Amino acid sequence: MTEELFRQDAYLTICDAQIVEVRENGGIVLDRTIFYPTGGGQAGDGGYLECSDGSQIAITNTVKDRESGTILHLPDEDQALGDLVGQSIVCHVDWERRYAHMRLHTALHLLSVVLPYPVTGGQIGDKEARLDFNIPQPDFTKQDLTTALMDLVGADHTVSMQWITDEELGAKPDLVKTMSVQPPRGAGKVRLVAIGDIDLQPCGGTHVQQTFEIGSVEITKIENKGKQNRRVRVRFTEDAV
Repeated sequence: MTEELFRQDAYLTICDAQIVEVRENGGIVLDRTIFYPTGGGQAGDGGYLECSDGSQIAITNTVKDRESGTILHLPDEDQALGDLVGQSIVCHVDWERRYAHMRLHTALHLLSVVLPYPVTGGQIGDKEARLDFNIPQPDFTKQDLTTALMDLVGADHTVSMQWITDEELGAKPDLVKTMSVQPPRGAGKVRLVAIGDIDLQPCGGTHVQQTFEIGSVEITKIENKGKQNRRVRVRFTEDAV
């Protein structure tokens, strides 16, 4: 299993690692990584692997193998790969892209506080993010939501992690806001992300440490995606990109 350094410190931008496998599709498996794999609605990380001879392997995306759960670092299709197994390398994450994911992911947690409804889906990119909610009768505007969201951002809440057991989570089902995606169980414990005293929910993604880091965001669209499903889109404002 690859040691997932990003779980404990999302601010790591570089780390030493060793290549343990190269799949037929080119996916590179490392013994440890700072690259977040696509999952939970959050896009995977990119960056590059620096080899001992100074050459670089461009990583365009990071995913998990559907069957084994192994983290695969996907190189550029035109990247020439030699005999890499056993080599020591240095991971360099695309920090601008990663940090944007962290900021928008945290913003979505705050949005779920502003809109305390069941979440039916979500997606996080580096420029825009969205959450889908089960809302029977919306009674708010884009400006209403933007104002409420920015009030929470400006309050500069601390973002922290804590862990509970599978059994404890089972006894507190109200912690799970998502209807379509359930937190992974089976490892014995589940990570919770806390934002001050206003939000606590299971999440395996990457987040900022303080809500002020999110910067200026705005609600750009509220879409009707079904009888009760409402899609709310969030973007950075021009001065926050």
